Amino acid sequence: MQRRQLLQSMGGLAAGTMPFSSAFAQTSALKISHQFPGGTIKEGDFRDRLVRNFAAEVEKRSKGAMKFEIYPGSSLMKTNAQFSSMRKGALDMALIPLSYAGGEVPELNIGLMPGLVVSYEQAYSWKTKPVGIELTRVLQEKGIVLISWIWQAGGVASRGKPVVEPEDAKGMKIRGGSREMDMILKDAGAAVVSLPSNEIYAAMQTGAMDAAMTSSTSFISFRLEEVAKALTTGRTGAYWFMFEPLMMSKAIFDKLPKDQRDMLMTVGAEMEKFALEAAKKDDIDVAAVYQKAGAKVVDLSDGTIKKWQDIARKTAWKDYGAKNEGCAKLLALAQQTL
Repeated sequence: MQRRQLLQSMGGLAAGTMPFSSAFAQTSALKISHQFPGGTIKEGDFRDRLVRNFAAEVEKRSKGAMKFEIYPGSSLMKTNAQFSSMRKGALDMALIPLSYAGGEVPELNIGLMPGLVVSYEQAYSWKTKPVGIELTRVLQEKGIVLISWIWQAGGVASRGKPVVEPEDAKGMKIRGGSREMDMILKDAGAAVVSLPSNEIYAAMQTGAMDAAMTSSTSFISFRLEEVAKALTTGRTGAYWFMFEPLMMSKAIFDKLPKDQRDMLMTVGAEMEKFALEAAKKDDIDVAAVYQKAGAKVVDLSDGTIKKWQDIARKTAWKDYGAKNEGCAKLLALAQQTL
């Protein structure tokens, strides 16, 4: 009799707590993954700080109804698994260089197309122009929602001589960062190395790679000045800009109530001002970091940028545009912004 009463009492407790359990499930934390070093809201790689600021602001505005767990340094999953995991709904959000998904969705290689974007002003103009509207549509069709537009200028760090003119790349083993970047390097006579930016340090340290192209922020965050003797910066101009947006799984996004979806998009857009200012600051700061380490620091002239752009036009652009109708359309729309 006592046992029956105890079981009935436990059943009543479980039933009484059911609404709480249901409410808790609705506020389970959304996971955000990225490959960059972790820090705090105020210190560290600005892409990690952006994610943390984004999460804190959404949590604050939703009064705790939306919470986030942040996984920096590819601590949740491998770098190259993030995009496909979002498409499947297995990962909620990620901040990724878009070109990393180019093997899965060829159109996305436009996110690191040499010579196609030559300034921050042009890069951020994409969002409201036909090219950005089409790119957003392509991503949604593939199961991804663009939350924040983030662009970065890039440069080249090398173990020996600086890579400035196309002829400087001849005979060197260089990491380009995308299929299209690799194409212009091959045309210039380099051997290409393919790996994520968080693996550059080890490859340069061992001599498996002579030089690497990546963003100013990654040059700082991954401490590449410890293994590089020269740096070509993007502070006065660059022939490539990398698009690395904060994105979300459409499967997850669509399950949220409208007010939460609107909040994510609003806060995501607000983060773009921070991203632009931080990227420009890092373009300048990276030169000081490398000079202090004793590296030779070089800037690009307009003439040099045009040389690389001319190579890109006859190789990478031509190849990309011939991939499929979607690539051809995006390329044509992007060229309208030059």
